[in-house]
Amino acid sequence: MTHKVDFSTASSQAIIEALCQRLDEIRLSRNISQAELAAEAGVSRSTLTRLADGKPISLDSFLRIMQALNLADHLAALLPDPAVRPVERVRLDGAERRRASGKRAAPTEWKWGDEGSGQ
Repeated sequence: MTHKVDFSTASSQAIIEALCQRLDEIRLSRNISQAELAAEAGVSRSTLTRLADGKPISLDSFLRIMQALNLADHLAALLPDPAVRPVERVRLDGAERRRASGKRAAPTEWKWGDEGSGQ
């Protein structure tokens, strides 16, 4: 079963449902019962029932299930590596960024005659 979900515009609930259904389909394609996967992942069988129904489960359970299905190598694709930003590295002269910059105040509108009114 193929799920066409545009992750950039889908609601968080739609993304949860799609990911959970994909994991359950992988489980089924490998002919693994919910009880077997639950024991291997260290989660309850009811967690796998929730997964099969497309209902939210904890991130910890999701990761344990992915590891039990030998899908842990796919986890790195979820988030880009923040260290790989060549333009930023050149701007910082090779240094690593240590903190986010603060919010800048919006510029106020300047009017003629304001420059000398320090009263």
